Amino acid sequence: MWEQLVEAWRVNNRINLFLLDGIDQDGLACTLSRRGGRTVARQFAHIHNNRISVLLHWTPDLVTGARVFESKEEPGGDELAHALMESGELVAQYIRKASADTTVKSLKRGLVAAVSYLISHDSHHRGSILLTLKQSGQKVDRDIQYGIWEWDKR
Repeated sequence: MWEQLVEAWRVNNRINLFLLDGIDQDGLACTLSRRGGRTVARQFAHIHNNRISVLLHWTPDLVTGARVFESKEEPGGDELAHALMESGELVAQYIRKASADTTVKSLKRGLVAAVSYLISHDSHHRGSILLTLKQSGQKVDRDIQYGIWEWDKR
């Protein structure tokens, strides 16, 4: 079962990377905020930073030296892809570590709830990213719009 949870996590991360890959530099700069809210790039950076923050709380030794984006930093697509791959792998390592050692910190409701939280957080921001792009007039390929739901293909 734990390997299935790792694979579910990895599919979630590949979907983030699939979405990111379909967004050009203009799309990464889109925002709906008029007061300095997150651009699409900063939403992806937030996904990565949230993972690192949670892992830092649950298992600090695992994230030593991991990249964290500054709050106003506007990373490019390659930087974001690298960061998401890094934090994605760290979460996979965390799942394996926590499944083998019940003393590893997690949510009160356990490891499955912890991974569900992380996937839910990522999914929320994927929806927000797509909404930002749509309302900003940025075209998102239909294969990407529907592709984020094709978990058996990712």
